[in-house]
Amino acid sequence: MSLETAFERVSLPLEFPFTISRGTTETAENVVVRVSDGDLVGIGGAAPSAHYGETVETVEAVLPTLLEVVEDMGDPHQLARIERRMRERVNLNPAARCAVSIALHDLVAKRLDLPLYRYWGLDPEEVVETSYTIGIDEIETMREKTATARERGYSTLKIKLGTGRDEEIIETVRDEAPDATIRVDANEAWSPREAVRKIEALAAYDVEFVEQPVPAENPEGMRFVRERSELPIAADESCVTLSDIPRVAEIADIANVKLMKCGSLREARAMFAAARAHGLETMLGCMTESNASIAAACGFAPLLDYADLDGSLLLAEDPYAGVAMPGGRIDLSEIDRGTGARPAE
Repeated sequence: MSLETAFERVSLPLEFPFTISRGTTETAENVVVRVSDGDLVGIGGAAPSAHYGETVETVEAVLPTLLEVVEDMGDPHQLARIERRMRERVNLNPAARCAVSIALHDLVAKRLDLPLYRYWGLDPEEVVETSYTIGIDEIETMREKTATARERGYSTLKIKLGTGRDEEIIETVRDEAPDATIRVDANEAWSPREAVRKIEALAAYDVEFVEQPVPAENPEGMRFVRERSELPIAADESCVTLSDIPRVAEIADIANVKLMKCGSLREARAMFAAARAHGLETMLGCMTESNASIAAACGFAPLLDYADLDGSLLLAEDPYAGVAMPGGRIDLSEIDRGTGARPAE
């Protein structure tokens, strides 16, 4: 069997400028990978994050090496061997490796005439609802964004914090969305003692959990917060690959797995299993991503306690269609085969 591979950069404008404690994004740069057996094409996407030392330029630089492994192997069903050899050739660059992993899994599931979630043996009825993220902005703008999200049917909101007006932000969002489930994400912005104080205030607004309150390089600070927090703590930047799970279990309640951090679909599945074994709840998050990769993430929804898979929902336009998520409800029922990613009509 022979395989043909290709990749291209895509620039994805966001519907609104998106600000977190580390900065603002207006356009997401992704790279889309295709792997073809001559009849069928697998699609995958990379959404690199400079926070993890990866850029769209580094993705483009290493993809020829990664795709050479795929072409040399020739058999897309040799997923474990291909992913092992890719990691031997390129140990870092997880988003680049993940794009290839997604494209291969999409192709394999298509060859088997199965949706990817069925390839995993998962029940499409056991999905969770994704949150919709409201980035940091002026107070009244955040109120308007909250109102827009509610008008679109989103009932679970994730609010970015890490400012001097965090409580005012949550008070405003709760006032605008009194019945919504609200989660907050500080993206490492607080000190441990500051986090404890802020969480005590946030608890009065019926917040579900707090994500990454302190920097990942301060695990003892995370432990300090968790031991004193009135709310569950989710680890994102502290939870990158499978080897992090045992440490996360000591400092958090929820493991936030991201495909672009861990480097492959197989690694993500292993992280979910390890998290369960260590008594952690599971969450799958994302970067600002095209449906070329978000569709594959949606296929894991039946495994999760929480989903934050709104990366494509935040875009003004996307050259790829994916899994329907009306009002945040992940609908796997219409996927015929593969991940569900396909060129937009």
